[in-house]
Amino acid sequence: MPARRNPTARQVRLGAELRRLREAAGLKATEAAARLGTNSVQMSQIESGIAGVSEERVRRLAANYACTDGALIDALVAMTTDRTRGWWEEYRGTLPAAYQDLAELDHHARFRKDVAVIHVPGLLQTEDYARALFAYMNPEFPESEVALRVEHRMKRRVVIEGSDPIPYETVIHEAALRIRVAGRAASRAQLNRVLEVSEAGHVTVQVVPFALDDFAGAGSAMAHLGGAVPRLDTVVRDAPHGTAFIDSEAQLEHFRRLFRRVRGQALSPERSRDLIHQLAKEL
Repeated sequence: MPARRNPTARQVRLGAELRRLREAAGLKATEAAARLGTNSVQMSQIESGIAGVSEERVRRLAANYACTDGALIDALVAMTTDRTRGWWEEYRGTLPAAYQDLAELDHHARFRKDVAVIHVPGLLQTEDYARALFAYMNPEFPESEVALRVEHRMKRRVVIEGSDPIPYETVIHEAALRIRVAGRAASRAQLNRVLEVSEAGHVTVQVVPFALDDFAGAGSAMAHLGGAVPRLDTVVRDAPHGTAFIDSEAQLEHFRRLFRRVRGQALSPERSRDLIHQLAKEL
C-alpha cells in the first residue's frame, strides 16, 4: 500500500496498537518484519500509520505476536478495513486535521463522556455560543473562517442527535454555565439547549456546583470516547500546542478514575436540571 502523507488519528492509533502488541511479544521490528516477509522500513511505516495494512497482515501479525484476544484483533481488523468517508471529509484541507480526527472518533465511538469546566461541551453548544467562542479565541479570523468552524461543530452533534445516537454523559462545572460567552439572550438559549438535550434517554447531564467543598478538579476537562474494546478507548484533551489524543493504557485508566471521581462529586441529574433551570431564570 502507498505511504500516506498525513495519516489520521485513527490510522496512527492502529499502527500504535500493532507496535504495542509487538513489544509485548518481546520482538524487535526487524524480527517482526522478517516473519511478515517485509523489511524494517515498511514495518516502521505500518506502526506509525504512514503505510496501510491489510486484514490478512493484521491477523498474521497478531498470530506472530501470540495475541489471543479475539475481540481486540477483530477491532483492529475493522480499523484497517473500514473505508468510511464521513461528512467530515469535506472539511479536509480547509480546517486543521484535528477537526476531522475528532469527528471520526465520534463516529466510531461506542460512548462519550465529557468533563467541562470553563465552556459548555462542544456537542451541547448552540450556534451563537460556538460562534462567539471561535470569534473571541481567534480575533484575526474573517467571518468565513469562523462560520466554517461553527458549521463543523454543529454537524458533530449528529452523534447524540442522529438516528443512532451513542450514550453520552457529561459533567459540567457551574462556572461553564454561568460564564456569558455570548450575550444574555444567547446564554439563556444555551442553558435551555442543555436542558433540552438532557431529557433524552441516552444523555446524562450532571453539574458540579460552586458551593461544593473540596473540589480540586478544575484541570479535569476531558472527552473520553469508548472504543470497540476498552483498550481502544481514547481521551481527548486541549493542550497548549493543540489537541492531545491520549491512548496509553496507564493514562486511560487514570482518566477513567478521574471521570468517576468528578461524576461522584456532581449533583444528581435531577438536581442538576433544577440548577440549570434556576440559572436560566436569572438571565
